[in-house]
This record gives sequence, C-alpha cells and structure tokens, in this order.
Amino acid sequence: GRNNRQNDRLTLRQAQDDDIWLHTKNIPGSHVIIRCPDGQLPPENVLLTAAHLAAHYSRARGSSNVPVDYTRRRHVRKPSGARPGFVIYDHQRTIYVTPDTEMVKALKAGL
Repeated sequence: GRNNRQNDRLTLRQAQDDDIWLHTKNIPGSHVIIRCPDGQLPPENVLLTAAHLAAHYSRARGSSNVPVDYTRRRHVRKPSGARPGFVIYDHQRTIYVTPDTEMVKALKAGL
C-alpha cells in the first residue's frame, strides 16, 4: 500500500491467509504481499524482490542492510482500535536487503 489506509485494505481485505506479507522491521513503510494461491513458499528470488520493494517504499530507503520481516498473512492482525496501517504479527522471519532503486525502476518499467 502507498499509505496507511491502502496498507489496511491490501493486508486485511485483499490478501489471502496463505499469502506472504512483508514489511520493514520497526520502520514505517508499505506492506507488500506475495500471492501464494497454492500455499507454497515463493521462490527465493521473488521473496528477495518483494523485500527490496518493502525496503524501498519505507523510511529506510536510503539505508543499507534493512531488516524486512515476512510471514503468512494469517499471522498478521490489527489490534482493536489501532490506527490505520498498524498491525501486529508473529511467526515472522527476517531478511536483510539494501534498497535498490534501479531494481525498482526496472520492475516498474516491466509492468
């Protein structure tokens, strides 16, 4: 999502339980979803690309070695009364990426 309300809609309404949800760890940013209709984990290159997107569209864009958490969407929930875009999650794993602006530009060009 590009803002907190879009993050809520993407994560809580559009994503399915088996999809993979990604977000920068303890850093404001966009939620990223990888569709997993068969329940299988995506290939590592897809996971890394999604992590790059999460890092790029966060406040850590200019940083290096950005921690990005990922988990199944079923492990992401919104606490009662929480502000838009705020979620809690568990069963996560963390990968570290350095945002790559050129990769994001190439992905956008390919759409």
